[in-house]
Amino acid sequence: MATFERYFRALVEGERKGKPDRLLLAFLTLLSVPYGFVLSLRAWAYRRGILPSHVLGRPVISVGNLTVGGTGKTPAVAMLAKYFISRGKRVAVLSRGYGGTLRETAVVSDGERLFHSPAEAGDEPYLLASTVHGLMVVVGVNRWQGGRLALERLAPDLFILDDGFQHLRLKRDLDILLLDSSRPFGNGRTLPGGLLREPRSAAERADIVIYTRCHDDDELRHFPGKPSCRAFHHLAGVTLLTGGELHSFESLKGLKGVAFAGIADPLSFFRDLEEEGLTLAAALPFPDHCRFGGSDIRLLMDTFRESGADYLITTEKDGVKLVQHGNLPGKVYTAVLEMWVADPGPLQSALENLLENRG
Repeated sequence: MATFERYFRALVEGERKGKPDRLLLAFLTLLSVPYGFVLSLRAWAYRRGILPSHVLGRPVISVGNLTVGGTGKTPAVAMLAKYFISRGKRVAVLSRGYGGTLRETAVVSDGERLFHSPAEAGDEPYLLASTVHGLMVVVGVNRWQGGRLALERLAPDLFILDDGFQHLRLKRDLDILLLDSSRPFGNGRTLPGGLLREPRSAAERADIVIYTRCHDDDELRHFPGKPSCRAFHHLAGVTLLTGGELHSFESLKGLKGVAFAGIADPLSFFRDLEEEGLTLAAALPFPDHCRFGGSDIRLLMDTFRESGADYLITTEKDGVKLVQHGNLPGKVYTAVLEMWVADPGPLQSALENLLENRG
């Protein structure tokens, strides 16, 4: 699966140039036309009220993106949740629970206790619930039903709709769109001939655009007149898988590690670790939302032993699924990812207006 995901991304981003690759991409590009039309028609039907959108009676902030793969939604949701919690608000995240085994709508956390494992809830909802103190998390395919369950059991003041840009069944008061600054629209085509979930024109629905993974000299204004911000993701340090204090990357200087990740773009994680000065004896990419079964653990153990490494290191999202494995070799670290907004004025104004008018 990981090999297929890497091949597909390389294909649509133009890195595969063989004749069979070009023929396959041409075929997939043809399929993108009806796919994009159906998605545009769906959005139009919601806009005109032909398809119903539901209201929860509390402010709803949606955080989402246009492309498949990671744009930093989880750090963005965590950042917003911490902001509202610091203002004394009871915050509930509504998540689909992608990758989890739960089939019914369920409360993952009431802000104090965790009721489901990462395998049941999905790694991202569990990570949010376990790392943001006071955050309530509900998972379910139908986020409106999830919101109603939260209103009955948790009494939140507001909702954050995780990965919600395409979830038009639920009305939102603030629509935040995340775009990766390096390639915000991929190759410009929708699935399956590109990485766009919807045509680029769908971005006009957003109230504010946040360009993620920016560099200091980036000037990104793809939508003139629409409020926008630049955001930076950085690895703040490492913690042991079993918990404890945050340590700097300097603490691993002179040691060799085996890095592994089951995220949308594991190669970027490996590059970030090397930019922090870590020496990697091996780097293992796994499929996005990998559950790390027995064969995966054996591969990790064999690679660790054969490489002569001193430690294992992975993402926080993957780390929450590995706590149950007590037989991992050596020390296992998770790299803590944080997000900060360089020019927060537009976002701050939007959040303050929301609290003033709906809070």
